[in-house]
Amino acid sequence: MTIPPDLAGTVVAVWGEAGRAWLAGLPALLAEVCTAWELEPEPEPAFEMSLHWVGPVTRSDGSAAVLKVGVPDDGHLAVEAAALRAYGGRGAVRLLAHDGARGAHLLERADPGTPARALVPHDDAAALAALLSVRRALHAAPVPPDGVLPPLSDLGRSFDGYLRRFPSDGPLPRRLVVRAGRLFGELCASSPESVVLHGDLHHDNVLLSGSARWVAIDPHGWVGDPGYDLGAILYNPLALDDPAMLDLVPGRLEHIVAEAGLPRDRVVAWCFVKAVLSDVWNTEGSEPVSDPASRATAVAELLEPLL
Repeated sequence: MTIPPDLAGTVVAVWGEAGRAWLAGLPALLAEVCTAWELEPEPEPAFEMSLHWVGPVTRSDGSAAVLKVGVPDDGHLAVEAAALRAYGGRGAVRLLAHDGARGAHLLERADPGTPARALVPHDDAAALAALLSVRRALHAAPVPPDGVLPPLSDLGRSFDGYLRRFPSDGPLPRRLVVRAGRLFGELCASSPESVVLHGDLHHDNVLLSGSARWVAIDPHGWVGDPGYDLGAILYNPLALDDPAMLDLVPGRLEHIVAEAGLPRDRVVAWCFVKAVLSDVWNTEGSEPVSDPASRATAVAELLEPLL
């Protein structure tokens, strides 16, 4: 088994020494999990990886699945498992098994697994339709009992932490972070309802399964205002490094407003908040990004006059 350099770099950047220790023990850990769950790893290369090792496996009954293993540090994988259980395969891949101590998930495999990102260059409207249809399915899930999933309002600490770390302007425009933090609190306090949120619903986290079923992967898992799950759509896919992507924002915004079933001002506000938050996260971790502003900040600046 090889560990992709990008995975190793990201894990160390986020978890520091704990990440290095996890990477050193990863081959043995994967072997343990495969033995415990009677899995046969399939030939590499594995899937794209960022924070977790993810690879195709075959179960003892011959069925295909996906093994996902991550650093079991702060319960984020347990929260992801709780969100997937709440979804129950409606709008998301099914959770087949979870081992909290090892930080391991066994997941339904989406086949062919084409991401919605693949539609963007030639049919952005179809990509938007896929994302919004998945959002509707996810938000129909019953909210688990209190305490199983964290409240969205907890994310407000990210804005507060940024403003403490950076008391003057930069590395992000301070006015954007201040306004986004204030809006975040107002939107959470005025939420008309709470749903099980994916939390990171974008073009690389929605995959084709079968000929027409789109499913989400990698939920962050929150409970809160349904508008939050619209925000990542405007500035993604970040992997497409194309200045013309910004030209899609006005049309995307109108499409989202028409389909989301929420007032326009709340849609704009949530999209602004999530764009700023995305780059605020780039300043966190043991090795923050030196230049955290991405397309998300550019989208926030486009939305600012509409607030």
